[in-house]
Amino acid sequence: SAKIGLGYSLPELVNTVTKKTTACFEPALDYIVCKHPRWDFTKFELANRNLGPTMKSVGEVMAIGRKFEEVLQKSIRMLDIGKDGLVLNRQNNKSFNEEEIEEHLQTPDDDILYYVVAALHKGISIEKIYHLSAIDPWFLKKINNIVEVERKLKSSALDQKLLTDAKQFGFSDKQIGRAVKKEELEVRKIRKDLGIVPVIKQIDTLAAEWPAETNYLYLTYGGTENDISITSKDNGIIVLGAGPYRIGSSVEFDWGTVNMVWGLRDGGEKNVVVVNCNPETVSTDYDICNRLYFEELTLERILDISEFERPNGIVTSVGGQTANNLTPKLANNGITLIGTSAEDVDRAENRSKFSQVLDTLHIGQPSWQAFTNITDAKNFALEVGYPVLVRPSYVLSGAAMKVVWSQSELKKFVNEATVVSPDHPVVITKFMLDALEVDVDGVCDGKNVVIGAIVEHIDSAGVHSGDAMMCIPPWRLSNKIIENITDSTNRIAKEFNIKGPFNLQFLVKNERAYVIELNIRASRSMPFVSKFVKVNMISLAAQAILGKNIPNIPQDMWMNTGTYGIKVPQFSFMQLEGADIVLGVEMQSTGEAACFGNSFYDALSKGLTSVGYNLPKTGSALVTIGGVENREKLLQTSALLKNLGFKIFATETTAEFFEKKLGDVTVVHKISEPERKPNIADLLYEKKIDFIINIPSTSTLEKYVGMLYDEYQIRRKSLELGIPVLSTIELAESFVKTLEWLQKNEPSTKPLESYKDIS
Repeated sequence: SAKIGLGYSLPELVNTVTKKTTACFEPALDYIVCKHPRWDFTKFELANRNLGPTMKSVGEVMAIGRKFEEVLQKSIRMLDIGKDGLVLNRQNNKSFNEEEIEEHLQTPDDDILYYVVAALHKGISIEKIYHLSAIDPWFLKKINNIVEVERKLKSSALDQKLLTDAKQFGFSDKQIGRAVKKEELEVRKIRKDLGIVPVIKQIDTLAAEWPAETNYLYLTYGGTENDISITSKDNGIIVLGAGPYRIGSSVEFDWGTVNMVWGLRDGGEKNVVVVNCNPETVSTDYDICNRLYFEELTLERILDISEFERPNGIVTSVGGQTANNLTPKLANNGITLIGTSAEDVDRAENRSKFSQVLDTLHIGQPSWQAFTNITDAKNFALEVGYPVLVRPSYVLSGAAMKVVWSQSELKKFVNEATVVSPDHPVVITKFMLDALEVDVDGVCDGKNVVIGAIVEHIDSAGVHSGDAMMCIPPWRLSNKIIENITDSTNRIAKEFNIKGPFNLQFLVKNERAYVIELNIRASRSMPFVSKFVKVNMISLAAQAILGKNIPNIPQDMWMNTGTYGIKVPQFSFMQLEGADIVLGVEMQSTGEAACFGNSFYDALSKGLTSVGYNLPKTGSALVTIGGVENREKLLQTSALLKNLGFKIFATETTAEFFEKKLGDVTVVHKISEPERKPNIADLLYEKKIDFIINIPSTSTLEKYVGMLYDEYQIRRKSLELGIPVLSTIELAESFVKTLEWLQKNEPSTKPLESYKDIS
């Protein structure tokens, strides 16, 4: 497109697939592609899951193969949602009657395909499913083919023909194992003994009319021979990508993957191979690496690729939690991992082992315990006192992580955590209220540690790191705490023999730092830190992974830049009908903006504006704050707001508190009392409110046990009308002080500087 824009014609341009013909051609394809959206409704308790004209997906995958049935099942595995395909999944304990299935077929949500399967299992005809769902019969017949193969697998002996058919129809070894009551690796051995292995195919847009020269590859059982061959001089390093964008894993891991490829090449590695399945990424541009496998990030597929490629090693530390979770499984199957060893990664991910190491190093941590039964969990929660944090191991973006305030909630959330991470025990930690949270991003070569930055969260602990606003340098931490965190980071990185990137998280309360967790992989804040300190942390990590010493860089480089950096999350609640905007330990943001400035408020004003906040010079604010303690904390902020000339509206109890302290405050009535005037709903619709400070009470259980409906209604209506809602004390304080700063200052404008050459 760019070249045509410059005046070239198609016959003048070379076809990049064949390298011989021109770009003026009609494609002839010998493969089929399925693009499958990824939804993350489980992060939003009140969200409406029905699909319609509003886009609700947060990412997508692309599967390539020779049959529709094959690519559909491949795409489901690529989504990384705990399913191994369309049928024969682990979570098959739900059952529906015919009436429920028909209802779901008429109102499609993100599980529509599984309801089609349920309908076919019940014997509902394809014609009826078509009339109920409006899904074309061609697709329904293809889905029925998958169901038929599932029936055969369950009822017939597993011979060569059936196994070949199953693989050609996209069944994974794990699915086949479930049908025939064998383990995944047993099925793999049977399959290989029978000579049933996938072939490597090139993306060929001329269907072999001309030889394809591309390194753009996929695996399929719908072929008899490989399109390429590998010699010993082609052996190199495989880098695993992060799969689909989702809440908690987005473009930051694509940045990590691509920079790792470049860093390995700069370090002298001639052959770098990438495996990923997200069509939205730069890492899936086939000119980035030597060979690109557009494939699943599953154990089975990575073993298939490794057996063909015979790599010198695999890098799993830049593909987020998806790649990180494969680390122990690949190591158990004899695959060479380069960077931090699988044993050390497991010592960090396994809460019990990690805690023992911290005890040995005499480094503080919150009280915690791992559980396999609910009785012990309840006893521990009573012993340390509610609230507690429930979390599974080996998860990303706080999946199934919850702050629990009561016994009844504890039982529910422990069960959910078990489903999310069934192979690992559930961990319960004492949840510290009113603590600060701190992230450290760094790189280690086993001996030398480079700290990219100590990053402070502006929001208190309890808001997930992906949803919290973050600041470099920290603005509330004492020198003593910074020294303590620096010392602990150095000792932990060396103890775990880290060779590559890492992220360490701390809680700070009463001038004491407690370690929450260690991630031995690139974090989502690493691009932000790299751009802030002008040092490409992933390039350094590539050197460490290749076994080289990283340069000696001052550990406080982030303190001496003369700049402030603020990372602000971007949310998509508007797309999710019914979703509430109150933040918690499970991540909900779908993107972020980072801005740099000469002062904290310079950077913050640009950050808030970037994600869509309106920063008014004058106007009115609605203040509704739960709990006397929270009102006391926001008294100064509210007084400043009044001094800046803003009119303050407040709900009855908040107004009563502020009138005594601040004088004139206008009382407004709740949305649930429409007959009482002035009413919040009217003021919102009439655009008489510029922004809202709505702090739910943390001392009441209602915040966590079915959110107070009035507060929820205020937040939801404001969102729909584009009015900013500040739902944490720290955000409210920062926002109002930014408004004060803007009355006398203008935000700065500077170009982003290049990375320093530190080799």
